[in-house]
Amino acid sequence: VQLAESGGGLVQAGGSLRLSCAASGSTYVINLMGWYRQAPGNQHELVATITSGGSTNYADSAKGRFTISRDDAKSTVYLQMNSLKPEDTAVYYCHAHGTVATIEGNNPVNYWGQGTQVTVSS
Repeated sequence: VQLAESGGGLVQAGGSLRLSCAASGSTYVINLMGWYRQAPGNQHELVATITSGGSTNYADSAKGRFTISRDDAKSTVYLQMNSLKPEDTAVYYCHAHGTVATIEGNNPVNYWGQGTQVTVSS
């Protein structure tokens, strides 16, 4: 599975951006996709996830401002970010979690995109 992110950029505080993550390859193994971010000097942190069934989960910092969605026909996950703040500045990474069946059983697999920079100016 390959993940290709797009949509990052520079925006003023209060503005909006929409990130896209297009999955290709053996996408049938994926059962969960999400977005993580990492700011300089900070740890990698979860932003939002969405299951294959459409259930969503958000970090407290993202609730009420960010919306994660998916378009299965395009194998693409989106992150709509509104009311952006300078503290949202980070590299945002797309993540996909799946399960691969083997003779020994079901093995979890994880895939990451290359990251896209989001910079929010004050």
